[in-house]
This record gives sequence, structure tokens and C-alpha cells, in this order.
Amino acid sequence: MARALYIHWPFCAKKCPYCDFNSYVRERVDAGVWEQALIADMRAEAAAIGVTPGEAPLTSIFFGGGTPSLMPPSLAARLLIEAQRLWGFAPDIEITLEANPSSVEAANFAALADAGINRVSLGIQSLEDETLRWLGRLHSSDEALSALATAQRHFDRVNFDLIYALPDQTEEHWARQLTRALGFGTSHLSLYQLTIEPGTRFATDVRLGRFEPLDDDAAATLYDITRELTQGAGRPAYEISNHARPGEESRHNLTYWRYQDYAGIGPGAHGRRTGFATVRHKKPENYLKAVNERGHGISEQRSLSRDEQVSEALLMGLRLNEGIDLAHCEARFERGRWSMISQAALATYADLGFVWQRGDRIGIEPKGMPVLNTLIAALVEDSVVEA
Repeated sequence: MARALYIHWPFCAKKCPYCDFNSYVRERVDAGVWEQALIADMRAEAAAIGVTPGEAPLTSIFFGGGTPSLMPPSLAARLLIEAQRLWGFAPDIEITLEANPSSVEAANFAALADAGINRVSLGIQSLEDETLRWLGRLHSSDEALSALATAQRHFDRVNFDLIYALPDQTEEHWARQLTRALGFGTSHLSLYQLTIEPGTRFATDVRLGRFEPLDDDAAATLYDITRELTQGAGRPAYEISNHARPGEESRHNLTYWRYQDYAGIGPGAHGRRTGFATVRHKKPENYLKAVNERGHGISEQRSLSRDEQVSEALLMGLRLNEGIDLAHCEARFERGRWSMISQAALATYADLGFVWQRGDRIGIEPKGMPVLNTLIAALVEDSVVEA
């Protein structure tokens, strides 16, 4: 039963050149219209799940985007009131909002905290102005650090994002910037290697030869530095790109990675509930039209086959340092544990030091994380061939 709720706010002040998220720039956003639509969609989702308020209270809510910090705090407050009415809240519920560190958005932090937000994730991305300009960000480094200080005053928990493995980035440069970032004392850091996603402006730039991405070997070295420095600072990696003090991991994201059910509302939001996958209409205008006509924003809802569920669970779980428990998967999906994983691939990559196995639990070694997608494909897809 879904105990996590994702709310998508699709609007941004500007589309970043590396971003392939479902985000849009609009001159005007009618907060009243969006309040009605999101609440209607939330009610429809709660009805579909069939939850009784308080029966399975929410343990986490995540406002993602887009840029949810552009949302009026009063709208966030009303959405949280409705979510609590429909589901109920666990006493220690985690409520996260993604934010850009502009002075305008930081000015709303006190009101957002009053609305019930208790964790914020700041898209700082770099501590250097030149890099921020290249990444298409609208804030400066000074503005980012001021917003970070404001966030630390108002929220119980703070995460911020940095992007590394930039073109020509050296080991010394990244180590220096990461060491500085760790010095700000946040309990969680999300550290992402620059990925050139299809359809983005950066993909066009690479195709036209305007810059060349950092090569894989150099990026792998920076990844090793990242794990070493964060481990030494008491924020070890618990997922390929996420680092936290023990106990400060993102509970909401762990819901995804542990393949637990969650509800998703808002344009383009995905959900998983009792073996069904839901997808909302992506374009804001299409989403509003669907809600107005049908009372919900779902564009697709389908039953996932047992094989699809197994594959998704393994694809998500192998991202985590804790790995996956094959015995648990066997009981949950009624599939033999060795029909889910290629034994030949597991033995090969374990011998090479890329994969570990401890009893019924398997996972990816640190040296295997830079080639995670390749390893997952071999472990999961090869098992289908064997079966």
C-alpha cells in the first residue's frame, strides 16, 4: 500500500541545458487553477488506492519538479492539509521540497517551513560562478551559499546537489570543491556526474563539437575520490549518487529504490501501486484538461507482469549500497531467486570484484558503480535468457 506521495510542480524560471526532466517555462501560472487540479488528482489517487485515513499514514512526501520552490507557500500548505486529511501522517513524516537557491525563492523558506516542509533539497550544482553560468543556472555562488545558510536555519534537514565530471575537470579541482561542500555541515549530499541526455541543449552542443564530455576513465577516478572524501567526512554513499550521515538518508527516495509502492500526482508523475504502474499527462495543459474532464491526470495505467516487477525491483535495488535480498524478492514475487539473477554473470563479475554476494543478498561493489548500468543489464537481462 502506498505510503509515500510524490507531487510534481513542472514549472521553472529557465530550462537548464543539461536537464531532461519534465519541466516548462511559462510566463504566468495560475496558482488557484493548479490548487484545484492537484487536489482533485490527489483525491482520485487516494480513492483508487482505497485507503482509510490513518490506516496507512504517509511516511514521506516529496515536492519535485521543475522548481517547486516557485510554488506559493500557501499552495504547498493546502496540498499538505489535503494529503493529511486523505491519508494521515506518520508522526515522523519526511516532507521534502526541491528548491533553487535564488534569493527570491530563499525568501519563501520560512513560510514553507511553517507550511510543514521539514526537509529541503537545494540545486546548488556548483560553488563557482563560471561553472554556474556554463550550466545555465540563474544564481551566483554567493547567492547559493546565502540560500544554504537560510535553509539550515529553517529546516530540520538540508540536502544540496552538485554536478561533477565536467569537461576537463581535474582530480584536484573536484577534491577541492567537494571538501569545501562537506564543510557546510549538511547531513546529505547528492553528487551527480554530468550526463549528456538526448534532446537537451548539451546533447546538441556535443554533437556540434562545442565541448567534449569527460572520458569514462577520468570520471571513474572522480567517482572514487567522491566516495573516499564523503566516507571520511561521515557521509558515506548509500546509493550511487547520494551520500548521508547514517539515519539521514532520503526516506522518500529509498521508497523508490526498495521498490515500495508510492502515489504520484502532477504533470508527468509516475506511481506504483499493488502491481500497477500509473503515469500522468506530461504537458501541463494536457494534464489540466484531463483533470477537468475526468477528475484525474492519468494518461496511462497498466498492470505490470510479474517479470516486469522483478526487473524493476532489481534495477532499482542494485543502485543501493545495501543491495537486494533475493530471498525477500522470491517471497514477494513468487519467483525462484536464481531465475531472477544470472548466476553466470554473478560469478563472473564477483570474481572481477565488481559484484558482491553475502548469503541471499547481492550488490554492486564500489568499483562497479561507475559501470552500474552495464552490470545491471548483465545480471538481470541475462537471467531472462537463461530462464
